[in-house]
Amino acid sequence: MSAQLDDLVRYCDARTRRAAFKDAPGACNGLQVANHGRVTKIGAAVDAGAEPFRRAVAAGVDFLIVHHGMYWDMPRPLTGPVYERVATLVRGNCALYSSHLPLDGHPEIGNNALLARQLGLKPSRPFLVRDGEAIGRIARTGMTRAALRTKLEALYPRVVAIECGAAKPGSVAFCSGSGNSAVPELASAGVDTLVTGELREEWFNRAQEEKLNLYLCGHYATEVHGVKALAAELARKFRLPWEFIATENPL
Repeated sequence: MSAQLDDLVRYCDARTRRAAFKDAPGACNGLQVANHGRVTKIGAAVDAGAEPFRRAVAAGVDFLIVHHGMYWDMPRPLTGPVYERVATLVRGNCALYSSHLPLDGHPEIGNNALLARQLGLKPSRPFLVRDGEAIGRIARTGMTRAALRTKLEALYPRVVAIECGAAKPGSVAFCSGSGNSAVPELASAGVDTLVTGELREEWFNRAQEEKLNLYLCGHYATEVHGVKALAAELARKFRLPWEFIATENPL
């Protein structure tokens, strides 16, 4: 079985509402590298990089969906590691599709909606609205913070818990990846508890001062969900196999 590359790209663009999100200039959401025009196997990975590309090609992937694409600090000469990234894709006939904020904010297959649902919570309102689009999600909960921490520790290999807020928070905010822009918006959202990937050191003191519960589960670990969900859905739609390309990133 195979499918046309253009058909997969159109589906991904529409499903993620790519054009609706104003992302960082280097995000370059959408198709970043083409292949020969047909796809036989879909892959999903969090990051663009020579090693995930090598693993994808070795697995027979010829359409790889990533959350963090290649162009954050471009333009750069195509030499050294930058050349190796591009050459690995071209030699392996592997197309690259990147989806950053659209796969954080999607209400069904986005990282933050899925973070809430894996805890048994229903995302009920938007959080971190940027240019009219919600990047994060807030969910109501009846759990204690101790129960929340226990569930997170069962799901993620490393959880840093800073517990200075309510022992029984009424709601939880979710911001996958970096939560540095999320913490200042908790008060205005009426929430004192945040599940995120990582934070700068300074937020520890702010958590004490502002009485916040902050749960850091890893930047990489909180952003595997969206690419997996999109790849699985795409595979069902086009009747193709798919595989998650893990890189054991501990950060």
